[in-house]
Amino acid sequence: MDDIVTPRLRLRLMSDAFLEASLSGENARAEALLEASIPPEWFQKRDHMTMRLGDRRRDPAYFPWSVRAMVRPSAGVGAVSIAVGYTGFHSRPDPEYLKPFAPGGVELGYTVFSEHRRQGFAEEAVRGMLRWAAERHGIEHFVVSIAPSNVASNALAKKLGFVKVGTHQDPIDGLEEVFVLTGEVLSRVVG
Repeated sequence: MDDIVTPRLRLRLMSDAFLEASLSGENARAEALLEASIPPEWFQKRDHMTMRLGDRRRDPAYFPWSVRAMVRPSAGVGAVSIAVGYTGFHSRPDPEYLKPFAPGGVELGYTVFSEHRRQGFAEEAVRGMLRWAAERHGIEHFVVSIAPSNVASNALAKKLGFVKVGTHQDPIDGLEEVFVLTGEVLSRVVG
């Protein structure tokens, strides 16, 4: 599978072998598989790794929509590429749970590791993911679900033109506000 390339990032699919190495504490092997240095923060995301690995095993067609590392390529001789976060879609397009908000749509999530925040990586990754899904797969509706207390993600959703359409109670994350991006606004974001 090809990386999704943005001006500063390569959004690289995390292979099953990478997730398995990460889960088993084989950090050096995980870094070799990803071809990037990985902050220790990633290796604490065991629940997320387990969930996405399980999702892919239940539905192999989900793989290209699954979790991707936000890799900042090395700059210069001897420099090492660095994983600055991760992103991905929660399912393949048009899952049952999104029909009330965005029929035919897909939900996107992202995390930037703490030492790399406030540098625009989340916005760049989200734009890259939206463009890939819209241009390559014809997706016209996108959803993000954000905790009301997550000021940075709420600001990003607003900046990109996502519109709040409701709330829901996530069994893991608690209360989340649901935002949708579609139509003309989507064209401006991915254009």
